Amino acid sequence: MIKKSLISLMYEAASIQRWNDHIRPWTGFTELDKQAHKMFYAYVLAKCEGESVDMIKQMAVNTYSKKVLNELGSFGAMYKLGRYKNPVLVSGTDGVGTKLKLAFHLKKYDTVGIDCVAMCVNDILCHGAEPMFFLDYLACGKLDAGVSSEIVKGVAEGCLSSGMSLVGGETAEMPGFYNEGEYDIAGFAVGVVEKKKVINGEKIKEGDIIIGLESSGIHSNGFSLVRKLVTDLDEEYNGQKISEYLLIPTKIYVKPVSKIIKKFKVRGMAHITGGGLIENVPRIIPDGLSAVIYKDRIKVPEIFAYLQSKGVPEDEMWGTFNMGIGFVLVVKEKDKDKIMKKLSKYGENAYEIGHIEEGDNKICLK
Repeated sequence: MIKKSLISLMYEAASIQRWNDHIRPWTGFTELDKQAHKMFYAYVLAKCEGESVDMIKQMAVNTYSKKVLNELGSFGAMYKLGRYKNPVLVSGTDGVGTKLKLAFHLKKYDTVGIDCVAMCVNDILCHGAEPMFFLDYLACGKLDAGVSSEIVKGVAEGCLSSGMSLVGGETAEMPGFYNEGEYDIAGFAVGVVEKKKVINGEKIKEGDIIIGLESSGIHSNGFSLVRKLVTDLDEEYNGQKISEYLLIPTKIYVKPVSKIIKKFKVRGMAHITGGGLIENVPRIIPDGLSAVIYKDRIKVPEIFAYLQSKGVPEDEMWGTFNMGIGFVLVVKEKDKDKIMKKLSKYGENAYEIGHIEEGDNKICLK
């Protein structure tokens, strides 16, 4: 059995340098990413010793930037804003919804934390905000240390992917309110942007181009409908249980999109969540303009065709799911090719799905 003292020694070795340095604890180790290294040992510590609370605290600490001024346990989290001339704080809150039912079924809890972060941070990204910190809320009937550790492990992973610090949260144990083995999770993200750099769609003009960024799947919306359509969560789909496929976490777009908005003047952005393109794109379109989106340009993943084959009308599919597009940019026509090339370089599958024209309807899906 691996002793805690040995794991702790390895963990301390991983903590010597700055977060973005690399280390070799001893000959034979390959260089590992600093944060991934620390997360691994924190996770093993909890598994071996069952020290859920300590492990959760350590996973949170692993996400900290130098702007975090205090550790968990204080009455409030303190975060240094940094140097801004005219800062605007951008906040967002969301949950995972009934996708959690799939996690209950599979007893797999480490991905829904990523979903929770993604749903919040992708929203504040739409306004050009640089993510700063995150808080989570976990509610259950009876706390299971292993389950809570797995959930927070996902939250911490999502925070690392977004460049956010997990500065605090709340775990509410409410016997009799939740069924045994069930829980709910919500999150709160805060970012900052210079006032003159706020992106809200007001600069969108006729002739602008709409670029779609590929989703990782269904993401975290529409699962009440999904669960009505997929009655056997253990049925095979593409070589795995369909519930495992459906649990693929929501993609976090922070890193590639943040690089784009630093290099180009993006006029509008939309996170495609519940209601799909039909409900989310109009939120950024000024009066008198219409976003024309061509369905035949969108590379619809097979899972959506499978769900539609269960008897869902096409209009309902497009009005419920992301249909393969998780995030949208509205950009100048002259910048579109350069932006798509950059996004491809950053690992994103992005392509032109429409344009802006004059019109009374803020969206036209053709």
